[in-house]
Amino acid sequence: MHLENKTFDDLEIGDSAELTRLCTLDDLLIFANVSGNHNPMHIQDPDGPGPREPVVPSMFVGALVSAVLGNLLPGAGTLYRHQTLEFRDRAEAGDELLSRVTVTAKNADDGTVTLETEVRRVADDALVMRGEAVVEAPREKLSYDDKDLPGLIVQRHRHFEALMRQADDLPPLPMAVVAPEEENALGGAALAARRGLITPILVGARGRIEAVAEAAGEDISGFEIHDEADHAAAARRAVALVREGRAGGLMKGHLHTDVLLRAALDKEQGLRAGRRFTHVFVMDVPGLPHPLLVSDAAINISPDLDCKTDIVQNAIEVARAIGIEPPRVAVLSAIETVNPALPSSMDAALLSKMADRGQITGGYVEGPLAMDNAVDMGAARTKGLGESDVAGRAEVLIAPNLDAGNMIAKQLTFIAHAEAAGVVAGASAPIVLTSRADDEMARLASCAVAALHHRRLTGGAE
Repeated sequence: MHLENKTFDDLEIGDSAELTRLCTLDDLLIFANVSGNHNPMHIQDPDGPGPREPVVPSMFVGALVSAVLGNLLPGAGTLYRHQTLEFRDRAEAGDELLSRVTVTAKNADDGTVTLETEVRRVADDALVMRGEAVVEAPREKLSYDDKDLPGLIVQRHRHFEALMRQADDLPPLPMAVVAPEEENALGGAALAARRGLITPILVGARGRIEAVAEAAGEDISGFEIHDEADHAAAARRAVALVREGRAGGLMKGHLHTDVLLRAALDKEQGLRAGRRFTHVFVMDVPGLPHPLLVSDAAINISPDLDCKTDIVQNAIEVARAIGIEPPRVAVLSAIETVNPALPSSMDAALLSKMADRGQITGGYVEGPLAMDNAVDMGAARTKGLGESDVAGRAEVLIAPNLDAGNMIAKQLTFIAHAEAAGVVAGASAPIVLTSRADDEMARLASCAVAALHHRRLTGGAE
């Protein structure tokens, strides 16, 4: 945008300018960090003392006036001398505010200009703030093109907060926790229990579990414990609890993943449900307006077309379970065109066609798509994919193999500061594969995803 200031000599009584600004939750979080004002009245926290819709800080409202003064009237070169502020109403996150300044006086002796200032709520024209500004007006004419400032992304995991609010409406899911014989494994289960997401059933060496609980200060007196010292036996016992209907899901504790999955995959006594087991990451990426699912990044190393069919269908089911309806699924390759020399592009095209023919159901499936044009609308339009249902707005990413999927998930976690929850789908009950590297939010979100997925598996979503 081209901007031109008004010098002291250019200004006339009655000159006016205005700007509008939509106040978002991210604006308020940024303001809290920059100002140091962490008053809970201004920060949304579902479990905190503040209101559900945060009140816009008064000084944030006042700062909107400075944007008009510094950008428009008088514009570049303006310096404050004095400002009065009288707050007549409150604004909330989500309100659009109009800030306006009007010249009321000029003082030739010192080059100052007096302006009436006000901020109004656009929806109902209510006066939020009024006051008076005295500024030093610029003496030199300046004309310039406004440049965007470096972007800010708030490292806030709002999608996981929303997932947990969804799960709060469900009864706690009885969860068989296998070998919770280490502080993080036991602590994660206890934390999810306190949040009301699960009811842990601990399966492992009782002595080791109780020792860990004592060392960590965790009260497990109310938890059911099945004493199984051998990890393979503990895994089989946990699977049996699910088959008997006493547990609704499995959670990995301090044992190898393949030991747990071997018990769950047993053809006669396991949890097979007609599809391959596939892992689905549910990722909360700061700055992305929706959760992002990535599959498969943990179980199937080099999936063939049949396996990828299950990967896609399972990911759709998990996406729908957490409220993405219908999900947009991008089947990834290095390019967005079909090339027989690149097998992943061929598989992607076939999966897309299978969805068209009803062999994969419940979501929009498109491929091949490259990573950039799967998630970025600008890149999609550049490649002529702007009319696609999926390109540029994918909510589910299907990786060509485990290497690629694992790299995508870890890059999002360690470079984009995403949080990653996850669940194994394709079984008759959700399986949570926690990692020692998971923090509290990731563990809670994984339990929330498991509870929501269990509801869908048992018909509660219909």
